[in-house]
Amino acid sequence: MTTQTQMLDAAKQRLIDRVAAHSFLERCRRRAVTLAELEVMLVQQGLYGRYFTRYLCAMMAGLPHGEDVVKVAENLLEELGLADDSPVRHSELYRNMLGDFGLSLDGATPLLGTRRLIDTMFDHCRDSDPSRGLGALCLGAEMLVPTIYASLLAGFEGCGVPAETTAFFSEHVECDDGHAEVMWDIMVGIARRDPERVPYMIAAGESMVDARLAFFSSIEESARAAAGTPRATPDPELIKA
Repeated sequence: MTTQTQMLDAAKQRLIDRVAAHSFLERCRRRAVTLAELEVMLVQQGLYGRYFTRYLCAMMAGLPHGEDVVKVAENLLEELGLADDSPVRHSELYRNMLGDFGLSLDGATPLLGTRRLIDTMFDHCRDSDPSRGLGALCLGAEMLVPTIYASLLAGFEGCGVPAETTAFFSEHVECDDGHAEVMWDIMVGIARRDPERVPYMIAAGESMVDARLAFFSSIEESARAAAGTPRATPDPELIKA
């Protein structure tokens, strides 16, 4: 294993641990989260996720090698429901899940944390250096899916939500893990050819995790505000200004 790959591996685990430690996911795993919070999360995650194909397209535009573009394009086809083993658009599957909860993205307003998450991802993916987009999408998003989704599933289970209602999350753990592997392999290739790109990948992942933690904190604050609960003091270790 090269030094560059070791750096990426260490960063990956560090970012996963940071996300897992957020109070929202920790309470999900303890089955202490409320359904109201989870429903806020569903809508806000939907607002962020509906741009996912555009994140991918923006990042793909900067990839220097055609074979890497093809690999990422396969992920894009899955998202669009054009792959043989994925005949339905992922956005449609998510919209159907929202409908089961009586929720919709129509007219929904993004919370401050959601807006930051969207803007941060677009900022990295649109950069002319694909290292930033890859770091954001891989280290700062797809690599986090198993940890985030497993925590959410525990939270839904604790609220008595049937497993079939949240099948989108359980099914996407494996799917998104494959997406992460594709981008990881591209990142490793870039790291071996140009080791100076590694810090840019890691920095992009770090900033996405900062934004994701702010996203979760916005959800908690929104739920507290709706319930009339006093505002909690933010943990400086979870959210960076």
